[in-house]
Amino acid sequence: MAVTLTEKAAHEIKRIIEDQKLEGNMLRVGVTGGGCSGFSYSLGFDTNFDEKADSKSVQHGITVIVDKKSDLYLDGTKLDFYDGLEKRGFTFENPNAVKSCGCGSSFSA
Repeated sequence: MAVTLTEKAAHEIKRIIEDQKLEGNMLRVGVTGGGCSGFSYSLGFDTNFDEKADSKSVQHGITVIVDKKSDLYLDGTKLDFYDGLEKRGFTFENPNAVKSCGCGSSFSA
């Protein structure tokens, strides 16, 4: 499984789905080229799933889809949600990242 959701991240995703009336959407996690370290994480909602191009898992009640190209870079990645005084948002713990940017949203592999 490329991406593992923590319970805290799943709870926040469920809240967003309810608040924005996105029932029926799946969480799409991926990697795009760009960012100050070479690759950027992408996180969004999608209603489309392609069995040939995507992998799918259900974690804590959330359906997570990852395109197979991103699977290579995200294998073993943990998606968490941080809610502190200094910042708030989703965090990626990627064992494949050899260098990460200070913002935490880009990496190189």
